[in-house]
Amino acid sequence: MPDEEGAANLAVAKSEELTAKLRRRGGAATIYDIAELAGVNPSTVSRALSKPGRISAATEAKIRAAADQLNFRFNPMARALPTGRSHTLALVVADITNPVVFGIVRGAEQAASAAGYTLVIAESQESGEAEAEAIERLMPSVDGLVMATTRLSDERIVDIAGRKPVVLINRAVDSVRGVLPDIESGVIELLAHLTELGHRSIVYLAGPETSWISDRRFEHMLEASERLGLGLVEIGPNAPTIDGGRAALRRVIAARATAAIAFNDLMAIGLMQAAADAGVVVPGQLSVSGFDDIFGSELISPPLTTVRAQLVEAGERAVTDLLATLAGETDKSSSPLLTTSLIVRGSTGIVPQPDNATAR
Repeated sequence: MPDEEGAANLAVAKSEELTAKLRRRGGAATIYDIAELAGVNPSTVSRALSKPGRISAATEAKIRAAADQLNFRFNPMARALPTGRSHTLALVVADITNPVVFGIVRGAEQAASAAGYTLVIAESQESGEAEAEAIERLMPSVDGLVMATTRLSDERIVDIAGRKPVVLINRAVDSVRGVLPDIESGVIELLAHLTELGHRSIVYLAGPETSWISDRRFEHMLEASERLGLGLVEIGPNAPTIDGGRAALRRVIAARATAAIAFNDLMAIGLMQAAADAGVVVPGQLSVSGFDDIFGSELISPPLTTVRAQLVEAGERAVTDLLATLAGETDKSSSPLLTTSLIVRGSTGIVPQPDNATAR
């Protein structure tokens, strides 16, 4: 018993001595400090912390206890030196202030964390050049990238994917993995809803000029409107923001449309705000709808009709696909389409009578 007590006291003294040395030296503990405290080789510490299960359970427990005493935190960049992997992924988004990004970030973070990866986030502020510069800065320190709503050309995306594994969200490029919503079904469901309400003249407020998904939505709207005998006008490009939606009201009224479909919910909300300021009643004089079903779309008055996207699942699936690529899976075909669903709220209504139309 005295021997055990003496050993315990010795261990405490050694720990205090090392802690004092760390304070004098400054900086965090290293694997060499842990090795000294645990009485093992530094290489054994490295194996225990980076590849659990490679040494005996008793030795690993002793090493982890020593690491806890010294408040050691494993550095993924140090880990990258011998392995070539940083266990860090990048998520690049167009606009971090857009609520549509919130769900994507949450899903991506959950998937990355579950796999033991760190997720870093960068935004381009809707600029292709800023996006390219951010990606170049990230390249040396990450294992792969998720590019959500990218504004880059197909050629630049292929070039980046040739240097680091890439998964896209809301963008399709040959030979690059992508996570996409079912654009066609969402558009058809929304147009069918407006048609049932009696609308025959519709405007689409397009997104940014470099938005791939905005172009695809209009293509599907064009095909569906031809089948349904609808009048359809595209207005844009527009900034995908509340201000972008507000600025479009005059052109919507000039188009003499009874319904407007916005590229996203932010633009739809901006359009509704401008309409209220101008005395245009929604939906009594103009029906308004959007895409994504962001937080806040049901809190405005009237609540916004929108096509809901699976944002959390998009982020989660993109990271899962990226990790599969890192694990050596060579299939780069796109994942199955994520389902969309029409959420009908108060911003769409029956077509106004001629004496109440916005053109009056």
